[in-house]
Amino acid sequence: MSDTTVTQRIQDEIDGNEIVLFMKGTPVFPQCGFSAAVVQVLSELGTKFKGIDVLEDPSLRQGVKEFSNWPTVPQLYVKGEFVGGCDIVREMHETGELQELMTTKGVAVQQSA
Repeated sequence: MSDTTVTQRIQDEIDGNEIVLFMKGTPVFPQCGFSAAVVQVLSELGTKFKGIDVLEDPSLRQGVKEFSNWPTVPQLYVKGEFVGGCDIVREMHETGELQELMTTKGVAVQQSA
């Protein structure tokens, strides 16, 4: 797969889904603790998202890092905007910023108790 094909595939996924999580494993069976942590945050928010397993395709795993200029996976995109990796997502969730971002962008979230 050429670089342009990988880049286009990443862009198509980001454009075609409200929330995309490039991760190791799947939302049902994450393959690393960081991916599992982001899946848990998104589940707590009650948001629907598309998980894309970068372990299935080494060119995608590398391509997503180059696409975002971010060195690690998982990577979260909301309405086309790169949000960040595990630490940023967890911190934003704890402070309420993530829920606020989603609400501002028109993504349905469950209200926290």
